[in-house]
Amino acid sequence: MSTDEPDRIIHADNLAVLPTFPDGRFTLIYLDPPFNTGRAQSRQSTRHVRVAPTDDAESAQGSAGAVGTITGFAGRRYERIRGDLLRYDDRFDDYWGFLEPRLIEAWRLLADDGTLYLHLDYREAHYAKVLLDALFGRESFLNELIWAYDYGAKAKRKWPTKHDTILVYVKNPSAYWFDSTAVDREPYMAPGLVTPEKAELGKLPTDVWWHTIVSPTGREKTGYPTQKPEGILRRIVQASTREGDWVLDFFAGSGTTGAVAATLGRRFVLVDENPEAIAVMKGRFTDVAGVVFEQGPLAT
Repeated sequence: MSTDEPDRIIHADNLAVLPTFPDGRFTLIYLDPPFNTGRAQSRQSTRHVRVAPTDDAESAQGSAGAVGTITGFAGRRYERIRGDLLRYDDRFDDYWGFLEPRLIEAWRLLADDGTLYLHLDYREAHYAKVLLDALFGRESFLNELIWAYDYGAKAKRKWPTKHDTILVYVKNPSAYWFDSTAVDREPYMAPGLVTPEKAELGKLPTDVWWHTIVSPTGREKTGYPTQKPEGILRRIVQASTREGDWVLDFFAGSGTTGAVAATLGRRFVLVDENPEAIAVMKGRFTDVAGVVFEQGPLAT
């Protein structure tokens, strides 16, 4: 994508439109996918084991206990090994089938110095980590970020859940862009333990981010139910892109990724198939010059 192309917001099924984008065009991909959480399902468990490509007929049949294979990115095969019957908060087979082809596209679309941020809740993060290790390679795992907030659940029979997980993977572990000095600093939790100069400057964030949710009465509020705060996206965009770089979010929701990218001088493409999300973004980007809305193919 060249600098003279417009920022785009596309109303489409992301899996239908992603293959139309050229390889390696985005320095940052941020994803906050929806998941069917909270429904206990009794399901035969499986585990996925990466298998090196081979022409050997015996190996191609799979190892003992295998119940078939899945072919993933670049021809990698994964044996589905029968395990014990477990109960899941989600249906793992459905999760894999939904997420894997989209993450394969994300890998293809990342530039060599690019970074993927996958934003999940606690019920899905461990499944996604295994999936991303298989698709990207464990050497491409950069961070597990914890976003901790102070609003919401008030459970009495367990510790209230007050965090999300953001998994960070890079396309090339030897070439990815990351600039922590570009990130807004945050106050020291114990400023009395550092010099006044350090306290005034603030500290660089760690992999645990304390940030409140979008205020129901604040200026950011769009009314979209899964809206994420600009402060979280601002930190991601600052660290993993430079001015003029392209950013992609194909579960765009309320459009926070694009709003932050525009503020910081980055270019963006947003995709969502929900007409309510598109309506919110049309209102949010009214005053942002040069943004083009497009209609693409929708899921049938």
